Amino acid sequence: MNPSKLAAACAGALLIGTLGVSIQAHARQTPINPPYASSDTREQDSRTFVPVVSSLDALPGLPSQRWVGEYQGSSYQIEVPENWNGMLVMYAHGYRGEGAELTVGPPSIRTWLLQQGYAWAASSYSANYYDVRAGIEDTNALALAFSELTGLPEPTKRYITGHSMGGHIAAAAVESETLATANNPVRYEGSVPMCGVTGDVYEFEYLLNYTLAAQHLAGLGPTTFPATDFQQKLPQIIAALWEQYPVRPSPLGLKLEAITRDLSGGERPIFAEGFRTGLQSVLLGTGGRDGTVNGILADSLAGNLSTRYQLDGERRTSPEERTFNNSIIRVVGHPSANNLRPDGLRWIPKVNGNFNVPVVSIHTLGDLYVPFKHMQIHRQRAEANGNGDWLVQRAIRAPSHCDFSYQEQVEAMAAMLRWEQQGVKPEGDEVLDPQVVADPAYGCRFTRDAGLPTRASLPDCPEAP
Repeated sequence: MNPSKLAAACAGALLIGTLGVSIQAHARQTPINPPYASSDTREQDSRTFVPVVSSLDALPGLPSQRWVGEYQGSSYQIEVPENWNGMLVMYAHGYRGEGAELTVGPPSIRTWLLQQGYAWAASSYSANYYDVRAGIEDTNALALAFSELTGLPEPTKRYITGHSMGGHIAAAAVESETLATANNPVRYEGSVPMCGVTGDVYEFEYLLNYTLAAQHLAGLGPTTFPATDFQQKLPQIIAALWEQYPVRPSPLGLKLEAITRDLSGGERPIFAEGFRTGLQSVLLGTGGRDGTVNGILADSLAGNLSTRYQLDGERRTSPEERTFNNSIIRVVGHPSANNLRPDGLRWIPKVNGNFNVPVVSIHTLGDLYVPFKHMQIHRQRAEANGNGDWLVQRAIRAPSHCDFSYQEQVEAMAAMLRWEQQGVKPEGDEVLDPQVVADPAYGCRFTRDAGLPTRASLPDCPEAP
C-alpha cells in the first residue's frame, strides 16, 4: 500500500535543543496545498491487468470439489468439502503490489474451514494497487455467482474474512454504506478482519506523518509536498536515525520512535520490538509519494494540519516539540478526494462503524505497517454509532504485520461463527483505555504459539499473581 508540489516559504535554519540537527523552520508557516482539482480522472482507470488462473490441488484427507477460472475480469478459486454444511466463507487477500498479473490463493485457515464443512471462495480482484473498491465488488460478485459457477445450491449463509487490505475489505463489506452503494451488494452474516486497515484513510495520514517526521528529524527537509527527494535522501535519513538499521535507533531515531508510538496507538507491549523490524523498510519505502494513494484517487487526500508530533511520550508540549511542530512542513489534505460517488462505492470504501452483524477482529501489537491504531478507530466509530456490541477485538503479541499463528486465526473465525449461529458472544480486549493497553500483560489473553520464530525474543507474559 503506497500513500503526491508546491514550494513552502522557509526562513533560516535553527539548531534545535537536544535534536542536534539543523531543521528548516518557517518564520510564518504556510501550509502546502497539493495540486487539487475537481476531477474524476485517475491513473487507476487507465491501467490494465491480466487474470492468472492457477490450479488448486486437494488437501490430503480432505476430499472436495474445486473450481478455478476467470469471472468478470478476475481469477477465482472455489472449494466445497464433501461434507458441505451449506455455508460459504469468502476470503479477501491482501495488497498484491502494482504488477499487471492478478493472482488468487486460498485462505490461511483453508484446512480448518474444510474440516468444519465450510465452502470457501476467493477472487483475485480485477485490479491491483490499493483498490479496495475493486476488492469488495469482485469478492461480492463471486459470492453471488457461486451457484452459477459450481452448479450447487445457493449458500444458506455467507461470511467474509481477509488479511491487511483484505481486512479492510472484510470490515467495509458489512457496513451499511457499502450495502447501500455497492453495485454487487451482499449481506454477509459475519466478518473477521485480520490485521485490517479498519481505520480506512487513516492509513495514508499515518504513512504521510511518519515519513515527513523522519525526513524532518534527520534535518533533510522536506520543504515541498510531495517530498520528491525522499528516496534520494533515504540513505542519509537512515544514517541519521539509526546507529544500526533497523535494530538500534540513534538518539534522533528514538524521537521518531516516540512519534510513531503516539501515531500508531500509544504505549503498549511489543511496540518497541515492532519498531526494530524490517517493516521500517516498508514504511520508509512510501516516502515521497503524493496523496492520491498511487492513483487510486484523482486528487490528494492526506494532510497533517491537525497532527501534533510528540517527541518524548509526554502529553505536555515541550519547547523542543513546539519548535518541531512549528517548523515541520504542513500539508492541506482534501477529504473530498474520497467522497461518496454516484457510480458505486467510494474509491477507498469507508469503515464507518455502521454494521449489525458479528465482527471479530484481530491485530498484532507491533505492526507498524497497518498499526494497532486502526483497531482503536474501528472501536470509536462503532461506539459512536451505537454498534459497539457487534464488535469484538483481540490483540496479539507479535512484532510484525499479519504475524498470526494458525490457531489465533482459527479461534477468531470459530468465535465469530459460534456467535452468529449460537448467540454466544466471544470475549475480546479493551482497546481504548490507555492504562489497559499499556499493561505489560496486554495481549496475553488471545496470543497462542508464543514460540513462533518471529516471537522468539519477545518478553514473556507476566505470571498472574
